[in-house]
Amino acid sequence: MEATFFFDPACPFTWRTSRWLVAVAPERDVTLRWRAFSLTILNGDNVPDQYRPMMAASSRALRLVEALRADSREETIGTFYTELGTRTHDAGTPISDDIVAAAAEAAGIENPKAILDDPAWDEAVRESHELGFGSAGPDIGSPVLMISGAARGVHGPILDEVPGREESLAIWDAVVPLARSGRFFELKRGRS
Repeated sequence: MEATFFFDPACPFTWRTSRWLVAVAPERDVTLRWRAFSLTILNGDNVPDQYRPMMAASSRALRLVEALRADSREETIGTFYTELGTRTHDAGTPISDDIVAAAAEAAGIENPKAILDDPAWDEAVRESHELGFGSAGPDIGSPVLMISGAARGVHGPILDEVPGREESLAIWDAVVPLARSGRFFELKRGRS
C-alpha cells in the first residue's frame, strides 16, 4: 500500500502526524511518498507579519521537497523532513532559512542552496499543493493524506501528540477504511 503525505514543514500538527505515519508505515507495509502542501499558497497574503519569515523559509524547504521528488529521492525527503522537524518543532525553534539549510546538509543533500534559492521549483510546489488540496478540499489545511485505493485524500489525522504503538496502529486501521469510503467526509472534535 502507498500513502502520500502532503505537508507544510512549518506546521507543528503536521509534524506530529508525520511522526505517527513514519512509525506506522513499517508495521503496516506502507510505502511513504512525500509531497509539498503550501500554507503560503493556501493563505495568500492573509499571513500576519510575524509569521512571514517562517512561511518564506517553509516555502524554500518545499522547493527542495519537490526537487528531490522529481529525482525519485523519497527516502531523502523523509530524512530532510526529520532533520528539519527535529531542529524546529522538537527543539521549539521557529523554522528559518538557516535551519532549512542545516537540515538539508544533515540529510546529505549536496549544494542545497542552489535548489532552495531557485524559484523555478515554485511551479512544482504549486502543482503539488493543488493536487493535495484538490484531493481533500475545500476547507482544509496541512497535512493531507492520500491512501492508495482511495478516491480522495483526507485532511489529517490531526494529533495533539504522537500516540504509542498500539494506539497509532489503531488510528491507522481506522483511517484507511474511512479514507477509502466514498461516503465519508468528516469526523472532527474541538481541541482541548
